[in-house]
Amino acid sequence: MKHPACVCLALLLTLAQTSGQSSELRTFTNTAGKAIQARLIGVEGVNATIEMATGQRFTLAVTQFSAADQAYIKQASATLAPTPAAPAAATAYKPGPNDKLEPAVVNEAVGQPLFGDTSLWTSSANEIAEKLGIPPESKTKTSSSYRSYTKDDYLMFGAHPFSVAMYAENDKITSFSLVFANKGDLFSAKGGGEMHFDKDTPPAQAGMIVKKAMDKDLAAISATLSKQLGEPQKERFGEKAGRMNMQRWDWRGHSILLAEAEGEYVGIQIVTTAFADAGGKVASVTDSIIRPRALANLEKRESGDVVISDIPMVDQGPKGYCAPATAERAMRYLGIPADMYILANAGQTGFGGGTSVDLLLAGMADQIRSKRRSFDSWQSELKLKEIAKYIDKGLPVMWTLCSTKGFNDTANKRTKERKTVTDWAAWREKVTAEAATNSLPKDKDTRHIVLIIGYNKDTNEMAFSDSWGDNFKERWITLQEAEQVSDKRFYVVGF
Repeated sequence: MKHPACVCLALLLTLAQTSGQSSELRTFTNTAGKAIQARLIGVEGVNATIEMATGQRFTLAVTQFSAADQAYIKQASATLAPTPAAPAAATAYKPGPNDKLEPAVVNEAVGQPLFGDTSLWTSSANEIAEKLGIPPESKTKTSSSYRSYTKDDYLMFGAHPFSVAMYAENDKITSFSLVFANKGDLFSAKGGGEMHFDKDTPPAQAGMIVKKAMDKDLAAISATLSKQLGEPQKERFGEKAGRMNMQRWDWRGHSILLAEAEGEYVGIQIVTTAFADAGGKVASVTDSIIRPRALANLEKRESGDVVISDIPMVDQGPKGYCAPATAERAMRYLGIPADMYILANAGQTGFGGGTSVDLLLAGMADQIRSKRRSFDSWQSELKLKEIAKYIDKGLPVMWTLCSTKGFNDTANKRTKERKTVTDWAAWREKVTAEAATNSLPKDKDTRHIVLIIGYNKDTNEMAFSDSWGDNFKERWITLQEAEQVSDKRFYVVGF
C-alpha cells in the first residue's frame, strides 16, 4: 500500500491533469489488503465509482476502500464532476460509410423510433424505454434492465421479436437483445409465473415449424438491414458456449449483430462498436471488487431474516426457461454477462422450455471459471447451515424443486402474512405447527429452479426468488415444507 504522503503527491499530479475525472490508473486497495488497478471517475454520497482499463465500472461504498484510498477519494471528490454518462473508450468508434445516414433512415430499418441524433450510449435508459414501450424488469444499485414480451403485431427489423430487452448501467444504455423465432416462445404456455407449467403439448413437427419460422425471420431481418445499411460483415462474436457467427452492420458507434443459433433462435444484439470489435469478450473482475460488493448486498433485519438484495431480476415469460433465466441472474449478479436464450442453447432446452440443468451448467461452467468465478454443485437434503454458509458471503444458491400448486399457495400465503408480523416468537410457533401437518406431494411435471436468497434461523424459514418478474423476487417457506418438494440439487456461482 502506498504511504499517505505519496498518495497525496500522486493526487496533486493527477488532479493537475484531470478535467472531471481521474485520467490515470492507480492502485486501489480494499480493507482486506487486495489491490486492483483502476481510475476514480465519480463520487456520489457514500459511494465511489471506479473504472478498469477495459471500461468496466463498479460502484462501491467508500468504506470498502483502504484508509489511504478513502482519503484520496475524499480529496478528489471536490474536483470530480458527477459520474460521466459513459466511458469514452467504450463508446469511441471509427467513422464508417453508414454514418452519413440520418437517424430517420436507420429507423426505417428498425421499424421503431430507436435512434436519434444522440447516441444510445449517452441516452437515458428510462427515456428510451418509455419511448419504445419497454417496461422495467429489474433495478439494482448500479444496473437496470427492461423487457417486453411483445404482442403479435409488434415488428422490428422487418420481423416479430418475441422478446425485446434493454440493459443499462447508471441509467445509461449498454446493450439491446432482441429474440425473434425461437423454440421456447413458439411453443410457450398461455401464461406467466406459476401458470407457465400449464402449457400445450408441443406439435410432432415442432422442429420443422421452428426451422421454417427461423428461416423466414432471418431472411426478412437481413434484407431489411441490408436495404438501408448495405451488405453486412461476417464475424464471430461471444464467448465459450455462447460464441456464434454474426452478421454485422455499423452506424455511428452502434453495431447491429444478427445471429442464428441453429434450431434454437434468431436474435439481434445492439452493442457499442468497441464491444463488437472486441468480439464480445469481457474482462474478468477480481475478487477484491466482487467480494465486498456481494457482502454489501446482505440485509440483516430485526426479524432475524438474513437476505441478499440487489440480485438482477429476469422474467422468463410464459415459456419454461426457469433454468437459463435463473442461471443468468446468478451470473449477472457476480459481473458475468449472460443471456437466457444463449444459455438455453447450451442447456439443450426443449420446445416451449424444459432444460437439462446439468447440460446448461456444464455449458456455462467454462465461461464462469474464465471470469475468475468458482462453481459449486452438490446433492443433499436442505440444511440451514449449508445455505447460510453461502448466503452469509452474499451468494445466492440455485435450488431445483417441484414447484407445485400446494407449494406456491403456501409460499404466497406465508409471504403475505409475514408483512404484518410484529411478534416473531409467535410466528415461529405458528409456522412450525403448520409445517408439521402440511403435506406437499411432488409433481414431476412442475420441475423448476429458483435462487435461495435468505434464511431465518429462529423460524427455520428460507427465502427464495423465482425468475418470474418483480412480484416473485422474495417469497418464504419453512425448510420442512421445502424439503418435501426438493429435488435435492444445489448450484452456486461464487468466488
